[in-house]
Amino acid sequence: MWQRIQTLYLAVASALLAAMYFASYRTAFVVLFSVALAAQVLALLTFRLRPLQMRLSTLAALILLGLQAWMAVSYFGSADKTSYDMTAVFPVVAAILDVLAVRGILADEFLVRSASRLRSAKRNKR
Repeated sequence: MWQRIQTLYLAVASALLAAMYFASYRTAFVVLFSVALAAQVLALLTFRLRPLQMRLSTLAALILLGLQAWMAVSYFGSADKTSYDMTAVFPVVAAILDVLAVRGILADEFLVRSASRLRSAKRNKR
């Protein structure tokens, strides 16, 4: 499980989202990054089902980008310019890690398909 780079990407992204719980955000933000964290953890645990893992990682990345856009709109649209701390950039970093994980999962899927195609071609020669 841990020998694949996409697992490490997903683990770091999950850790970043878990660290966001220690910052103070509005309840709607907390709900969104909780959903994204659940998708991250589920993608981390479904390493044997690569298509599902890829879909969950993509879903988490889209949720995180939407969350970051919503955070930016609420920040620039508010009259009182409350400051955000360092954790405000964690959704973007986690989304980038999700995209990198999707690329790794896709590469593994292509590798497995090509190996099975070679095995079936070898069987058909006999």
